[in-house]
Amino acid sequence: MDPLLSPREFSELRAFVAVAETRSFSRAAERLGVTPSALSQMVRGLEERVRVRLLNRTTRSVALTEAGETLLGRLRPAVAELGAAVGQVRRTNGRPSGTVRVVSFRSAVEQYVEPVLASFHAAYPEVVLDLTVDDTVNDFVAGGFDAAIRLGEVIERDLVAVRLGPELRQIAVASPDYLARRGTPRTPQDLTAHSCIRWRWPGTATPYHWEFWQDDAWFEVAVDGPLIVNSKDFALRAALAGLGIHFAVDQVVRPYLADGRLVPLLEAWSAPFPGLFLCYPRQRQMAPALRAFIDHLRSATRDTA
Repeated sequence: MDPLLSPREFSELRAFVAVAETRSFSRAAERLGVTPSALSQMVRGLEERVRVRLLNRTTRSVALTEAGETLLGRLRPAVAELGAAVGQVRRTNGRPSGTVRVVSFRSAVEQYVEPVLASFHAAYPEVVLDLTVDDTVNDFVAGGFDAAIRLGEVIERDLVAVRLGPELRQIAVASPDYLARRGTPRTPQDLTAHSCIRWRWPGTATPYHWEFWQDDAWFEVAVDGPLIVNSKDFALRAALAGLGIHFAVDQVVRPYLADGRLVPLLEAWSAPFPGLFLCYPRQRQMAPALRAFIDHLRSATRDTA
């Protein structure tokens, strides 16, 4: 038997409680905003459903039967609890609280989330941010997350996407020591004769294909090398150590290019692609806590997006 009440059953119970507490069909109808005849039909429907008379009616009075007294005694705490729950929701409406579950790439957490953690908590102390750092690309909605930070090209079209930063580029980089030993590639095809540090998405077996741009089209180069990793941080450290050529997002390696520890390569074949976005499902009634996180992150990244 289904323990959940149907809308009709709930209306009947609500009607009975109103009549039992006011001892009047007219006053109960006024309280509920229905006509006395509609209220009478709801109570009669409840009596037929439970197969027992709950109210004794006369033209001048309404009295509870023994069964009616028993039912009212059981219903009152439940009705009070429901009223308290609705009241709490109304009181917290507009004051965000609860938990927001977000999954994000590590680089996006470091660049966009970490800088706003303190200000977000100060602005919304009743919101708990449940943050999962994961470089895999899975169905975050099916995983129970409210939102995700993703690269633009992997976001499903039915999601809402809020840009967090500018377009990005991937460039090949290497240490001066490596280039002194192995020479500098002049074209993407030259990479086949070099040691390249390959990277694969966590949870996948195939290394990421290095992509370059020429004549308004992307093309891939099958590179090889002594190392395949599923951590871009480790790949970067390997490149800094002179192990080989790394293919990285320009924003990540920019500090190392500025201080000369890495050298940019093949920039003429590097084109921008959609950057990072905060994405979430379309929804008519968004939880205030999620709305607060979205608006806070959007405001903090407005100057960089």
